[in-house]
Amino acid sequence: MAMPDRLFEPLPGGKVRCTACARYCVLPPGTRGFCFVRQNVGGRVELLTYGRVAAIQIDPVEKKPLAHYRPGTRVLSLGTAGCNWRCQYCQNWEISQKREVGGDPLTPEQAVRLALDHGCSGITFTYNEPTIFAEYARDVMRAAHRAGLFTNFVTNGYLSPEALEFLRGELDAVSIDLKGSGEPGFLRKYVAAKGPGPIFESMETLRRAGVHVEVTNLIVPRVGDDPEALRSLAQRIVGRLGPQTPFHLLRWHPDYRMLDLPPTPIPTLERLHAIARGEGLEFVYLGNVGSHPFGHTYCPSCNALIVERAGFALRSWKLIRSNECPSCGERIPIVGRPPDHYLPTGPQPITGPGNAAVGANSPARRSGR
Repeated sequence: MAMPDRLFEPLPGGKVRCTACARYCVLPPGTRGFCFVRQNVGGRVELLTYGRVAAIQIDPVEKKPLAHYRPGTRVLSLGTAGCNWRCQYCQNWEISQKREVGGDPLTPEQAVRLALDHGCSGITFTYNEPTIFAEYARDVMRAAHRAGLFTNFVTNGYLSPEALEFLRGELDAVSIDLKGSGEPGFLRKYVAAKGPGPIFESMETLRRAGVHVEVTNLIVPRVGDDPEALRSLAQRIVGRLGPQTPFHLLRWHPDYRMLDLPPTPIPTLERLHAIARGEGLEFVYLGNVGSHPFGHTYCPSCNALIVERAGFALRSWKLIRSNECPSCGERIPIVGRPPDHYLPTGPQPITGPGNAAVGANSPARRSGR
């Protein structure tokens, strides 16, 4: 497939089909897609949020969450307005469900300069679904790579094959953010997605392309915590991505339009952790729970504790040589090692190129992304 230079197809009557995500919205002249930020302007799709960020800050890479990629580094996290999903519990609903195109101007070059000035090793696209602003993201990623930075999507995975091809060679790592174990009924009712098919296809395509893939699964109590759905998901990951794929079970918190349910009970997450491990996943983590024994990394061969974490911070690193277990020599599939002078850091608000706060009114995030 040739590299596409645009994410739309012209149709008769001045209409266009947007190909940025798996919805494939058909847009009559002057209308916008489901995401509300991609508009048919003169028979072409125009990205209304290009170069306009709605939220930005510095984060530890572990917050994305990435447990097996460039541990101990910092990333510039940024997002825009709009989204291709309608999560009824979205913790970033003020920007993701926004119907007004706003944000602060930030060119790709300015984004890279901010990252470098704040000691970041990479740039992460998060807070809302990055595929809806793929053109902007690709330009930022190209500038980031020229500066020696890595790139990362935190994505719901609802990408199209066209978008995956458009981004080919630009992404270094992704965190695929499933909800309710990808159970079709949950996705239809609570996020307005038809089903998990495009998500699984995206995972597999990205893995084949050499992108580092970690999978998260937001566990919503009562409506999205089915053990059999989790079992099926774990089996699929083991079979299609491999047993060493890092898998994160995330605690849910009430927000937006779902305020009637409690936070996910820790024992629920622990039971699902046991199921995922029992199905063959070797690296299963609990997220959004603070310090917990299942936030650490254990050697799958001898069960030795080899990376200890406290929330998003590294507490101890026991791997030797090329990230081998010091007890049995098992090679642990983690990309990179902590910086020599690693110091734990938390999320850090920043100011933009003009010394004004960028994304200063963005919501505080508890989702770990």
